[in-house]
Amino acid sequence: MGNIYTRDIKRIGQEIFEKYKDQVSTDYGKNKELVKQVVDVYSKKVRNRIAGYITRRAKQTQRASTPQEDQEQLEE
Repeated sequence: MGNIYTRDIKRIGQEIFEKYKDQVSTDYGKNKELVKQVVDVYSKKVRNRIAGYITRRAKQTQRASTPQEDQEQLEE
């Protein structure tokens, strides 16, 4: 079982994910730098949690798109 993200972490993470979708990646370090540039949060813990949420969401999006692409290739 993992940690549960608070409403604020999710809200800020979703806003960043939608606004900066082209800059978000599955690499935690890059997302951490993006959060540092975009959000004015003084707490290191909060910044890290937002970056972790964005990374997890990017991986979920990547996994969700992969089976669809595989299915399309099989149909051809």
